[in-house]
Amino acid sequence: MTTVRRHAGATDAKNRGSADVTEVTLQIAALDGFMLGATLYSSHALQEPSTAVLFSCGGAIPAARYARFARFLAANQIPVLMFDYRGIGASRTSALRGFRAVAEDWSEHDCGGAIAYLRAQFPRAEIVGIAHSIGTMLIGGAPNVDLISRFVFLCAHTGYYADYMPMYRLPMAVLWHGVMPILTRIFGYFPAHVLGLGEDIPEGVAMQWAARRSPEFRPESTNADVKRANSMIARYKNVSGQVLAIGFTDDAFATRAGTRRLLEAFPALHTVSVQIAPREVDMPEIGHFGFFRRGGEPLLWPFVLDFVKDGATVLRPAASPTSG
Repeated sequence: MTTVRRHAGATDAKNRGSADVTEVTLQIAALDGFMLGATLYSSHALQEPSTAVLFSCGGAIPAARYARFARFLAANQIPVLMFDYRGIGASRTSALRGFRAVAEDWSEHDCGGAIAYLRAQFPRAEIVGIAHSIGTMLIGGAPNVDLISRFVFLCAHTGYYADYMPMYRLPMAVLWHGVMPILTRIFGYFPAHVLGLGEDIPEGVAMQWAARRSPEFRPESTNADVKRANSMIARYKNVSGQVLAIGFTDDAFATRAGTRRLLEAFPALHTVSVQIAPREVDMPEIGHFGFFRRGGEPLLWPFVLDFVKDGATVLRPAASPTSG
């Protein structure tokens, strides 16, 4: 069953034309058959796109939070598939207690299924992967990631607390490595929603997150299948193509050190790395989520659009006409 919604006259940030953006809400199959909630954003006037985007959300962040950015790309003739990982958002089951899901499921099965669906829908299009936060790790571990020709990594990091800004390290270490595993064992999942921390997180993923205490990837420290986890991590080394890695100087989590650690896991990628200060784009703050909020459109979104369209290497967003 699909639901179709149309946004008339959705206009991009630089007024590069407008188009009716159609949103098709659907169910797609992960590689293991699990059904995922997803939305395909496209221009109804577009017949055969040359480029299509697969968007990999940050950990436990619902795809709906990125909808405005997806509409922007679709209005510029680039269809976008957004999906929720199992247990999150539109892919959540009625109850998370007892629900089995680990990061390898999100990466191997869910990202893999989304890539396969997008390739089937647009067999001649070049697929560009856009990923936010630790979604960069998830998309990179998909078994069919070779179908993606280039990437945009936004606020990329590995979830290692010592890479955070100093003032956040202790409180985040207490939360992720102290509070999270205790509450997860009590509830059978991490009740993030009641704590004002976003979406509830399935038990397996939460316990893996809580075990991320060292700079190296150590799957043996979790309850996950170590062999399967090592296979996912091993795929990182074979991911190739060009990646535009964008970070922000006021991001408490995806700091320069955090992004560098993430990129070191992908040695075959040709990286163009850019750090942007809020003042450069006339924004009071950006942080970990500000790219997707109102205010990011005028300069940040077209900067990414240029790269998505043709891989053009623009080293910085264009200066704001109002900046001094």
